[in-house]
Amino acid sequence: MTDYLLDTNVLILALRGQPLTLDLLDQLQEKGTLYISVITRTEILASMHPHEERHTLNLLQALENLSVTPAIADQAGRWIYQYARRGIQLSIPDALIGATALHHGLTLVTTNAKHFPMPNLQLHHL
Repeated sequence: MTDYLLDTNVLILALRGQPLTLDLLDQLQEKGTLYISVITRTEILASMHPHEERHTLNLLQALENLSVTPAIADQAGRWIYQYARRGIQLSIPDALIGATALHHGLTLVTTNAKHFPMPNLQLHHL
């Protein structure tokens, strides 16, 4: 069984009712558990319109939410530092989401694989 951490962009497509994304989420849910980082939850709620609140919260509550722990924060900070020395800019949210996937042994589902250049991450790219 494989469990999955959904990136923010995947949830945005799901909330927009994108059929391919919805089908993929159904398929992944048959294979394992779907998780999100609380960082993704924050990003989704920050961009939500008031009329979308009920639908958005229903989706967020249907997923397992993972908190940022000190170990996750430490890994994210190390990646940001290491990649910056190579001229690669990682955003704090992406580094935290990636570190969450790594810490919990989850496959990260994203449409933006370039945001996650860490070779030790398992990615499922849409």
